[in-house]
Amino acid sequence: MSATVVLGAQWGDEGKGKLVDILSAEFDICARCAGGNNAGHTIVVPMGPEKVKKTFAFHLLPSGLVNPKCIGLIGNGVVVHVPSFFEELDALQEQGLDCTGRLFISDRAQLVFDFHQIVDGLKEVELGGSSIGTTKRGIGPAYSSKASRSGLRVHHLFDHDTFAQKFRKLVEGRFKRYGHFEYDTEGEILRYKALAERLRPHVIDSVSYVHKALSEGKKLLVEGANALMLDIDFGTYPYVTSSSTTIGGVCTGLGIPPKRIGKTIGVIKAYTTRVGGGPFPTEQLNDVGVHLQEIGREFGVTTGRRRRCGWLDLVVMKHSCLINGYDSLNLTKLDILDDLDEIKVAVKYLVNEQELLGFPADLEVLAKVDVVYVTLPGWKKSITSATTFDELPENCQKYIGFIEEFLNVPIEWIGVGPGRESMVTKAGKVQG
Repeated sequence: MSATVVLGAQWGDEGKGKLVDILSAEFDICARCAGGNNAGHTIVVPMGPEKVKKTFAFHLLPSGLVNPKCIGLIGNGVVVHVPSFFEELDALQEQGLDCTGRLFISDRAQLVFDFHQIVDGLKEVELGGSSIGTTKRGIGPAYSSKASRSGLRVHHLFDHDTFAQKFRKLVEGRFKRYGHFEYDTEGEILRYKALAERLRPHVIDSVSYVHKALSEGKKLLVEGANALMLDIDFGTYPYVTSSSTTIGGVCTGLGIPPKRIGKTIGVIKAYTTRVGGGPFPTEQLNDVGVHLQEIGREFGVTTGRRRRCGWLDLVVMKHSCLINGYDSLNLTKLDILDDLDEIKVAVKYLVNEQELLGFPADLEVLAKVDVVYVTLPGWKKSITSATTFDELPENCQKYIGFIEEFLNVPIEWIGVGPGRESMVTKAGKVQG
């Protein structure tokens, strides 16, 4: 068997969790491979005999856990804040989602500590007007500890004396760098002694586990975190996250080779949003932007921050398709465009009237681009009740077809509302 991968294709918040939730009903394992609890997915599903709709907020745990037969795995490429792990798990259990015996974590996963979160805030203050706009969840500092080979991993928790020694050294290093901020080092060491015992039943050798599952014919679904434009290499650096959010991050974050990756699905919002700082060529600081933000409920699941909003950017998507090689796309939140008279789509960037061949690495260049748009007619009709592609208005179908033809990638799923049932499927071929 090979793994199926779901990745964010823009700047995150595309609605990956909903597709993962739908697909995971057919999969045995749903795995996270990168990021931490800075990610956020909201899933609305009917529960119980009465089919009462419940809203689940996922941050660190795999979204596939909503399906009671699916096992959740946090891979080695994820950075884990153990208190948040249990806080999220307890919240799911209280909502009636039993995760007993079906949530595992790699013994190689790096740990995020509270001091990483404090340092995250201090780094943002230090940057001042050039701040990245992080979630302050300690993700960047934890990956920095990993890269500098001074970090601690899950397996370190189970040798308490060695853990305590390494932990003190790690905190002292942060004190030397940022000054002596308030932090109870010895209290944290005792806290993690208790947390380690609670975590122990969840910890596995994830590499052996994944390869054994694949060799036995088990179906593996990989849930990406963040998105392509936030990738540490290919995103709008330095306004990016600290991990590899691409298809390459699936290999390094789970320990599976490229030949074991089957279908790759990109999730693309019908418009564009991003949070935090950094360039955003199609951002609309006008009534259109307000409409997208308000009607689209564009507020972060993890932080509650308002998202910046703009037109769909197919220059970004071309860049995304080149790197991740999507086999098909999931176009989400198409219903948010229902009331617009016309819809613009970015198709090229110009600098001094010359078209750029790709998405520029240099943010100074990006700041100077003139965006060329194609204007398409709106459909001025609600699509939330549509259950088939043919039920969508003609102009809506044309909008979908334009995206497919431009990218030469088929759109296989179309989100027409927030619920699990509000997903239209379409034949997996490009509509000419």
